[in-house]
Amino acid sequence: MVAAMLGTALGQAALAENQISMVRSDAPELAAFGDYTVGVQTRRFVHADQVDIINTTASEMPRYDRPLTVEIWYPAHSGTPQGGTYRAILRDGKTEVTLSGRAARDAPPHTGDAFPLIVISHGYPGNRFLMSHLGENLASKGYVAVSIEHTDSTYSDQGAFGSTLYHRPLDQRFVIDKMAGLDGPLGDIVDAGNTAVIGFSMGGYGALVYGGAGVTPAAVEASWSAPNALLERHLSGSESHEALIDARVKAIVAIGPWGMNADIWDDVGLAGLQKPLLLIAGSVDDVSVYAAIRQIFDETVGTERHLLTFENANHNAAAPIPAPVESWAPVDNLEFAPAEHYSDPVWDTVRMNNIAQHFTTAFLDIHLKQDVSRARFLDLVPQSSNGVFALDDAGKETADHTYWAGFPARTAAGLRFETKAKDQ
Repeated sequence: MVAAMLGTALGQAALAENQISMVRSDAPELAAFGDYTVGVQTRRFVHADQVDIINTTASEMPRYDRPLTVEIWYPAHSGTPQGGTYRAILRDGKTEVTLSGRAARDAPPHTGDAFPLIVISHGYPGNRFLMSHLGENLASKGYVAVSIEHTDSTYSDQGAFGSTLYHRPLDQRFVIDKMAGLDGPLGDIVDAGNTAVIGFSMGGYGALVYGGAGVTPAAVEASWSAPNALLERHLSGSESHEALIDARVKAIVAIGPWGMNADIWDDVGLAGLQKPLLLIAGSVDDVSVYAAIRQIFDETVGTERHLLTFENANHNAAAPIPAPVESWAPVDNLEFAPAEHYSDPVWDTVRMNNIAQHFTTAFLDIHLKQDVSRARFLDLVPQSSNGVFALDDAGKETADHTYWAGFPARTAAGLRFETKAKDQ
């Protein structure tokens, strides 16, 4: 009883501190943090001479220097004490909260190695901390993760949707360029020629466009699109879209990607994606619409792809940090408590984060580190409940064992994992 009370107290303390990087005792194997200590830095980049979508009219198309703030997590010097905090704005666009994590602010980077680069791209709206749990986790495993705060698409500056549609893939490419050109000890450890993009919702839209899935004429002409047909820049088959596709990007993770539900792509556009793809979604997603995400899975025939489904989860499956305690209180400028932006009514957020960390690690290790030993974590019976847990008296797996690799007994539940080969 004492142990149970202590566990409850520790759990409450973690929530009170808004911990972003908890790992449950029942987490799958690759959710665990890696061997590297983690550092974090904030940088501010400026993308010069960009179209100012917010102020574009039928007669004027002004340009501006587009600011982008990023959070960068990286393997740090081994003697670095772990632990630190972030100050972040909630979904209401005004409440500032403290998040607690494992990364040490401005810690000296690990030296002597270059690490693959991961670009993390939030939804509409969002901020650079929305998937900070994933940034810290991947940095501990030998990646440099950079999370973009997309101008016109954050909680505090949310602007016209057309700006997000136009700028999102361009922001992702620009940030890779900036990370490739960093000077000093941090720049020395970035291998930008070996990059993956992880995007949630509109971040997933951007990653798919950036990876080769050009948009349809209907998307260019839609009333909610970028003004003056500017989205033609990402039109499937256009020279401008072909020029966007980047050989440095080796893999894409799209979590609840928005767009197929609004006819952003057709089968021709989706077939243009040739980067290995991991899709993650909730089976009752009513924002990006699960059936539309399955259509992305079916029609991206130019590459091998996987679809991880959380049964009965909605749009917030896997991506957001646990809802900060302050977010559960009603606010006067939203019709819902901000916590609804982070949480799911069925699934525990930490549980979903851990599962996403597990599968993302396996997928990225295969495609960015060429670690073929990770393939066993993706070679699964599709329905988790159909896996058989069978060990002999010595604790070795028998020929009947088909349980999901890396999942402790009784924990592979409520999940589906499907794979399609290229041209399938």
